[in-house]
Amino acid sequence: MNQLSAILPLVLMFAIFYFLIIRPQQKQAKAHKLMIENLQVGDEIVSAGGFFGHVTRVESDAIHVKLGQNMEVKLRRANVSEVVKKATHVAE
Repeated sequence: MNQLSAILPLVLMFAIFYFLIIRPQQKQAKAHKLMIENLQVGDEIVSAGGFFGHVTRVESDAIHVKLGQNMEVKLRRANVSEVVKKATHVAE
């Protein structure tokens, strides 16, 4: 019984860390992965650097983003922070 009372605080501390830190971080990573997998032409995105733009072309590991009238950049998919507005039509 004495050994159990010594281990119990460690188990409780791990459970608290799991539910307050580890689990939410895993859910956030899963949601981000799903978001970047579902990027499509026409989506309005925000990059990790804070640039707003529209997706013009989708590749396996990168996307092309139009930032201005005459400016288009190639961006790694992982550097997309969020999708501000989904495309209203399905691009071919």
